[in-house]
Amino acid sequence: MRVLVTGSAGFIGFHLSRSLLAEGHAVTGLDGFSDYYDVALKRARHAELARHAAFAPVEGRLETPGLLRDLMKRVAPDIVVHLAAQAGVRYSLENPRAYADANLMGSFELFEAVRANPVRHLLLASTSSAYGGNTALPFRETDRAVSPLTLYAASKLAMEAMAHSYSHLFAIPTTAFRFFTVYGPWGRPDMALFLFTRKILAGEPIEVFSGGSAERDFTYVSDLVDAIRRLAEVPPPLPGTAAPVGPFDTLSASAPYRLVNIGGGRPVRLDAMIDALEAALGRRAERIPKPLPPGDVARTHASTELLHALIGRVPETPIETGIPAFVAWYRAYYGA
Repeated sequence: MRVLVTGSAGFIGFHLSRSLLAEGHAVTGLDGFSDYYDVALKRARHAELARHAAFAPVEGRLETPGLLRDLMKRVAPDIVVHLAAQAGVRYSLENPRAYADANLMGSFELFEAVRANPVRHLLLASTSSAYGGNTALPFRETDRAVSPLTLYAASKLAMEAMAHSYSHLFAIPTTAFRFFTVYGPWGRPDMALFLFTRKILAGEPIEVFSGGSAERDFTYVSDLVDAIRRLAEVPPPLPGTAAPVGPFDTLSASAPYRLVNIGGGRPVRLDAMIDALEAALGRRAERIPKPLPPGDVARTHASTELLHALIGRVPETPIETGIPAFVAWYRAYYGA
């Protein structure tokens, strides 16, 4: 199978590409190597992927007119997994244009490329931030999501809406998934686990939002990749050709389109995550309490009914297993 992965030098794109290559698939990986965080880490991820002869790296920005269309025509992928985006909740306060360029115009270029070069299944990464100001828990895919709290969340909601329209107009089988706090080896340096690890090892204090009472539905990266791989084999059917898998299904009545949460459904308090990190590092952290910053929410909790119905399982790696795995990678990579 030929797969195009956008954002292949990113955290999740790297892990997905590596899994696909290990299974014997041909992967074309597109990445723009933005300097939002350490470009050397992104280069190192691509270098790992380049060990496989079936990996074809392409460097370029999503929003470059015609780039994706020409790449799709040349590669003719069976499946496209669109992971490239400008990430980060707080960074959207500093550089909003980056989100309009990558998440809106970049996704538009992708949809136009898939329109011109049809695929078996288009899979798109969205975010749990899309639930915004929703207060009912767990977050269900059937909930209305009309109150984004950041431009990042708004850009992802817009991408979902754009994808549905293309799916309806051009019969593109499309699955959008909302991630919940993904972590693990080769992770993003702007994420809390990465930041805390660096500061604790350096003997620096860490800032703990909401006194540690904030909760996140942590999802270990290998569980996430497994879910994406399984969802890739379940493209949404054309309208009227199949029944929903349950009352919780988001299968569109007007397009071969579906929205799915990928999370474990087991929120963990931030202070419990820090406890597990301290145990893995063998060091205690100096904790400085801070209020939640603008755009952050106090709790995320994924409903997993639809994911389980579609693929027969949900993410299950506990932080007591996942955090030591991250720490082991961090020590090996940085010599810490």
